[in-house]
Amino acid sequence: MRDLMGDMDKQYTMLKNKEIIVGITGGIAAYKTAELVRELSKRGANVHVVMTKNAMAFVTPLTFQTLSGNPVVHEMFELFAGSKIGHIALSDIADQMVIAPATANIIGKIANGIADDFLTTMVMATTVPILFVPSMNTKMWGSPMVEANIMKLKEAGYEVMEPESGDLACGTSGKGRMPRIEDVLEKMEDIFTEKDLINERVLVTAGPTTEYIDPVRCITNKSSGKMGYSIAKIAKRRGADVILITGKTYVAPPRTDMHIIEVETACEMRDAVMEHHRYCSIIIKAAAVADFKCKNETCQKMKKGDDNIVLLELEKNPDIIGELGKIKEQRILIGFAAETQNLFDHAAEKLKKKNLDIIVANDVSRSDIGFGSDSNEVTIIEATGGAKHVPMLSKDEIAHIILDAAKKALKKKKRVEEDWY
Repeated sequence: MRDLMGDMDKQYTMLKNKEIIVGITGGIAAYKTAELVRELSKRGANVHVVMTKNAMAFVTPLTFQTLSGNPVVHEMFELFAGSKIGHIALSDIADQMVIAPATANIIGKIANGIADDFLTTMVMATTVPILFVPSMNTKMWGSPMVEANIMKLKEAGYEVMEPESGDLACGTSGKGRMPRIEDVLEKMEDIFTEKDLINERVLVTAGPTTEYIDPVRCITNKSSGKMGYSIAKIAKRRGADVILITGKTYVAPPRTDMHIIEVETACEMRDAVMEHHRYCSIIIKAAAVADFKCKNETCQKMKKGDDNIVLLELEKNPDIIGELGKIKEQRILIGFAAETQNLFDHAAEKLKKKNLDIIVANDVSRSDIGFGSDSNEVTIIEATGGAKHVPMLSKDEIAHIILDAAKKALKKKKRVEEDWY
């Protein structure tokens, strides 16, 4: 277990101890960058802020100096660390650079090789990945000149995010709004992450299912979907093509660049899984699927009446993972066992009964992990006989470990198949 935790510290905290340059330009969305700097610092990055003259008209350098803990650079010929040439010295220590907001002006300058202030000269001297986060008026974003400059940046190897659609500060509505800070952070994590699942397609189920009693009442469970969402997010970050099939949950979608299918009932989830599983090499069933549904759902709301006891006749829902276990072929099939007692024994029994390759067991009776929590503590049991206990970690970190196990099992299956032929 000591070796596992050592690898995790190296692999899973992508922004920790990284030198990140945040370039801020003169757009109204500059105020949002304060949250970006704050979140980068919280994740352990050492943040250096570079502001253009126009950016300082929206937010003061003092704000970013307070949030980053480092002096803010904004003068063209400012020195760094006493006597070193600023834009060269900063570019030398950088691990990644992000420009947020990236206005039409800064995009045009860099796309056409103009270096007339500290930020643009630093970009010219930087060899690390640079991420542009555009923010501007809808008409400006749709301008042929801006489109041409964006294309130039991409062809030169820069990363460019797509702006969001919505209400803009100028009073109009359309595409041009700066992406969510969570999405910017996710993209920055992407850049640092090894793409070891790039040729795989991963199907993940998440969240609860809902079985209706009548149009108002339903049977469901406490699953938040967070574990499944973390698995889908990390799989995408590691390069996989991801299909996420999710029940209704209050958690925001993990990413906007994956195929997300929303369902309600167990039967709907079963239909979606069966439609898409054949195209996937890894299937991870993290959803909490209701075992039972009402045999006779009523079309009208049931009235309370005078009876103290109301009996509901239930029938079994489809056993999705059991069905997959019979037809999985060379796919890796991973299930979850949410238990309140005899955790290992019940999980091992399910692993064998459902013909799984891996099962992830967790104790949902604990309030500090499991349903609704951002953390989890699990035991990963393999069909080959291996088992490992993973102490309490964030669900993103647990997702990495589960995907490592899936990758290992898939590699072993492929090797056996190659030896067979």
